[in-house]
Amino acid sequence: MSSTTTAERKPARTPFEFKSAAPLLFIEREQARNIEELLDALRTCPDESIFQHTFRTLEEHHFIKEGFSNDFAQWAYTDLREVGLGERLTGLDIREFTSIVKLRERLIQIVEEFREATPNAKESVSKTPFYFCSSKITVLPTQRSATNLVEFIEGLKQVSLHSIHYHFIEARLRRELETNDFSIWLRRDLGMEKAAKQLNQIDIYTSTLEGVRRKIVQTLQNAA
Repeated sequence: MSSTTTAERKPARTPFEFKSAAPLLFIEREQARNIEELLDALRTCPDESIFQHTFRTLEEHHFIKEGFSNDFAQWAYTDLREVGLGERLTGLDIREFTSIVKLRERLIQIVEEFREATPNAKESVSKTPFYFCSSKITVLPTQRSATNLVEFIEGLKQVSLHSIHYHFIEARLRRELETNDFSIWLRRDLGMEKAAKQLNQIDIYTSTLEGVRRKIVQTLQNAA
C-alpha cells in the first residue's frame, strides 16, 4: 500500500456528516426606493439580511459566471438606474470580510461616498422597491458521511449543490465569515492544515457552484 493511499484512508477523529438546507425566505420591514432609504435600511436591517443579499445570492444565481456579485448592486444598476453605484457595489469582494459588521460598514461607506460624489443621484427613485429579506434555514440530513479523505471526496462528488452551499458558503455566517465547515473538519479531524487554508482561498465569484465543487475536489485530490 502506497503512502498516498495510506494518507487518504487515515481515519478522522470524528466523521463528517454531510447536510443540506432548505431556505424559507422572509421579507423584513426595511425597503428602499432611493439612496437615502437604502442607507437607512442598511443601517437598521438584521445581520441575516446583509448575509442574504450578499452570500446567499450566490446560491440563487450559482449557474451564472458573470454579472452582479450581490443583490444591492443589481437593484442599483437595473431598478434605481444608477450605473455608477451598481458598478461600485459589484466591485465589493465579500471574501475580504470576517464579520457581518464590517461588511455592513463597507456597504454603507460605498453608498455614502457615491451619494456625496454624485449629488444628482439623490433625486433618483426606483419604481420597484428593494425589499430587504432574510432566510430561515431548515437543516436536512443527507444520509451521507465520511470517515476518511477518500469517503469525503466521494461525498463531495455525490451530494447536491445545496449541500455544497450549506457547508461552504452558508457556514460562513455561523463561523462569523472566517471559514467553512469543510476546512474546519479537515484541520481538526484530519490534521490537513494546508488543504484547509487552500479551500478558504477558492474564488466563489468566478465559478458556478458546480465549479466550486470541482475546485474543492481537485484541491483535496492534489493534497492527498
